[in-house]
Amino acid sequence: MYLKRNNMKKFWPVQKKGTKYVAVSSHNRGNSIPLIIAMRDILKVVKNKKELKKAINEKLIKINQKEIRDTNYPISLLDILSFCEKDYRINLSEFKKMVFEEIDKKDAEKKVFKVISRKTIGDKKIQLNLMDGMNILSNEKIKSGDSVLVNLKNKKIEKIIEIEQGKKALVIKGKHAGIKGEIKEIIDRGGKSLVKIKTDKESVNVWTKNIIVI
Repeated sequence: MYLKRNNMKKFWPVQKKGTKYVAVSSHNRGNSIPLIIAMRDILKVVKNKKELKKAINEKLIKINQKEIRDTNYPISLLDILSFCEKDYRINLSEFKKMVFEEIDKKDAEKKVFKVISRKTIGDKKIQLNLMDGMNILSNEKIKSGDSVLVNLKNKKIEKIIEIEQGKKALVIKGKHAGIKGEIKEIIDRGGKSLVKIKTDKESVNVWTKNIIVI
C-alpha cells in the first residue's frame, strides 16, 4: 500500500521532495510512521526494503519489545523501537514532527500509555483501554485520561500518572501539538475539561483529550 508523497502526514520528519509514492503503515495509518520509512529515511540504518527484510528475518527489530515481521508495521508516538544494540523512544517535537530519541536499555523496557476508557468485565475486573489499542486488566483506581507506565516485558503497570495539577504533560493533537510543560490548572467547561499548561515560553489552554500526562 502506498501514498502520494504530497499527502504525507505533517508529523512525518521526511522531505517532501523524492519519489512520487511512499509506503504507508499496515494499520493505524492516521497516527503512525511505517517501519520502512523510519529505518530507511529517518534513521538511515538500512538502504532499502531488502535490507530491512533481512534485519527482520534475523530478528533484529522490536517495537515495544515485540519482534516485528512486517516492513510496514506502524510506529506511533511514545513507542519504543529497538534495533541491534540501540533503542529509541518516539516523541513529538515543538515543530509537530515525530523524533526518534535514543534511550538506554532500562528505559526501553517501559512505555507510558494514556488511558482512553475503562470497562468492568467479569468479577469486578477493570479493563483499561489504552492509547494505540492495547488493553490491560487492573483493580487499581485509574481514571480515563490518566496515564500508566507499563513494563513491556510482563505487561504489568509499574506506575499510575494521574492527570492533575503539577504533573508534566505533552500535547499530542491540535494546534499546540508538541508543547510540553507543567499542568497549572484544570478547568471544567460544561462537562469537558481544559488544562492550562505552562512552558518556559508560554501558557496554553488545551483540551484534556489532546494531551498525555508523562
